[in-house]
Amino acid sequence: MSWDGVSDTLCPIARGLSVVGERWTLLIMRELSMGTRRFDDIQAQTGMSSHLLSLRLKQLEEDGVIERRAYSERPKRYEYFATQKGKELDPILLAIRAWGLKWGEYGPDAETAVKIVSKTTGEVIDKSLRILGKSDIFSFDDTETTLSNAYSNEREQRLDAFKQQKYGRR
Repeated sequence: MSWDGVSDTLCPIARGLSVVGERWTLLIMRELSMGTRRFDDIQAQTGMSSHLLSLRLKQLEEDGVIERRAYSERPKRYEYFATQKGKELDPILLAIRAWGLKWGEYGPDAETAVKIVSKTTGEVIDKSLRILGKSDIFSFDDTETTLSNAYSNEREQRLDAFKQQKYGRR
């Protein structure tokens, strides 16, 4: 089976991968879950080329995973939001995060880049992947996130470098 034919198979894993089966999609969804909404900000945090980001956003919109909403008419500019279909990828992002925390070779005293806390129970969601007794689907909408100082600085440096490269300013 060629990659182009994956979406025609009866296999649900292959069909799912035909929509979200590459790293850029999951990084875009990470950014949306963290509240990053605008094209340049998503590009700065993912490191994607503008062409590739534009293609992925259009495809995700066509697939019903995200929606765009205009925030400026002149010039026309959009913000991007996860749809319900997109939000149902949150448990997948959480599982990848848990796996990365467990196997990402962080030192024993390393601070977690993003602290995720349940709005309902106040419990920290960690690498144990407990979803805090919820019987329905996990969503980052039900959590509060706090970036570590180091990760916040990393993201700010990435944004500054992006602006410097794109606009020649800070």
